[in-house]
Amino acid sequence: MTNRTENTEEHSDLFQSVFLGPYRLANRIVMAPLTRSRASEDGVPTSLMAEYYAQRASAGLIIAEGTNISPQGRGYAFTPGIYNDAQVVGWRQVIEAVHARGGRIFPQLWHVGRVSHPALQPGGTLPVAPSAIRPDAKSFTKTGFQACVTPRALATTEIPEIVEQYRHAARNALSAGFDGVEIHAANGYLIEQFLRDSTNKRTDAYGGSRENRARLLFDVTEAVAGVCGGERVGIRLSPVSPVNGANLDSDPAATYAYVVERLNTFGLAYIHIIEGATQGPREVPGGFDLHILRPSFKGLYIGNNGYDLELALEARRRNLADLISFGRLYIANPDLVERLRIGARLNVPDRATFFGGGVAGYTDYPVLTPAERDAA
Repeated sequence: MTNRTENTEEHSDLFQSVFLGPYRLANRIVMAPLTRSRASEDGVPTSLMAEYYAQRASAGLIIAEGTNISPQGRGYAFTPGIYNDAQVVGWRQVIEAVHARGGRIFPQLWHVGRVSHPALQPGGTLPVAPSAIRPDAKSFTKTGFQACVTPRALATTEIPEIVEQYRHAARNALSAGFDGVEIHAANGYLIEQFLRDSTNKRTDAYGGSRENRARLLFDVTEAVAGVCGGERVGIRLSPVSPVNGANLDSDPAATYAYVVERLNTFGLAYIHIIEGATQGPREVPGGFDLHILRPSFKGLYIGNNGYDLELALEARRRNLADLISFGRLYIANPDLVERLRIGARLNVPDRATFFGGGVAGYTDYPVLTPAERDAA
């Protein structure tokens, strides 16, 4: 993006502080969760990750990358976990680095469900899902991307243990020092697999009716909010995104309106909505107006997907979102807040370094020089 907006700071509150739950954020800009696969092989965050997130701590809120709640929940190699003590210790160095620069950071609690591969599962077992339906998707393994397989349908008796894994992950998040947590219920992963009737063909208490399909989401939310307090919990949803082979629900407007309304009972800090197709078009198929979700939710609304400066400013002018989250722009622009504020040019990310690797394409993107700042 090379466009600039004059006097941006004077004409928008995008760069002004806002309260989210108990926290006063420095601005309304959020770093969206981005899988980068830079953790150790056993899911322990590294000092390199601490540097990466500290570089981006000027965001009002950082939502750290998807963080596995269990070994079974993993679908991508070298992604961090938060289910054991070593991982908690690893996250502490990340959080301390962000806090030292005045930032706030939540992890995104993640179980991928069927979007995995036996190479990533304990003992080489099949991934799990609400129903044994193979996704048209790929999983990033140590040897590269591999096609997902047909998963195993979870037994009803196994589901409470998964809820308990979320509860345990939330406790570990607080122990590590995170400011709160986000529940990942989007992008075709486990919770959304239960939520959509296209991927959930169960006939027990977790399938069939809309209320039953949403049961796992509400069970998890109750567990996590019980640990953290609802005011320190957010949820990410993708009502109309087909990513990871997740065909849309037969009635997404009704399903997600029901979900958002019911989430009010937990007193959550925010909902984080992917508007349109993840990393794709913002257009919503079928005439479903996603903006009906915001007024029905009592907490803050974070808008996501394809935002640039102009679109973010427009969202605030029209009061369509309380905060704006940026994903790919944050990969290459550690000082994104400042670049947007003064309308400076943006670095272009190197897609070849998105997943796995080291410093290159991760912590080596430059910040603005004084000359560039003056010229913007």
